[in-house]
Amino acid sequence: MFLDEDKFERNAWHMAAEKGQIEVLQRLWEWVKEVLTQEELNNMFLAKDDCERTAWHMAAEKGRIEVLRKLWEWAKEVLTQEELNNMFLAKDYCERTAWHMAAKKGRIEVLQKLWDWAKKLLTQEEL
Repeated sequence: MFLDEDKFERNAWHMAAEKGQIEVLQRLWEWVKEVLTQEELNNMFLAKDDCERTAWHMAAEKGRIEVLRKLWEWAKEVLTQEELNNMFLAKDYCERTAWHMAAKKGRIEVLQKLWDWAKKLLTQEEL
């Protein structure tokens, strides 16, 4: 149920992130921690839709800074350093990261927050 996808390969996590539904995300997070395995939790953060966008991409594109904060907080609880990098640097079908999505839409606050996190997470080469 939690990982079920629609015809665009989006799950509830994608949809709530895109629409900025913090309360829904919070409740989903509480529930999934009870029933999903570690691997399924990892897959939830890295799940891509039919355009290869993650919930991280969607929140960045829509300027959902609070969603990004929550996703980041929760991801740090369950993902390894490598998996965090994979989430942070995930690319869609056009090779765009969340950074690209935020820049495309002029989301300065999102870009600033992504930059703050990137400086702590990524290597000099990845920056």
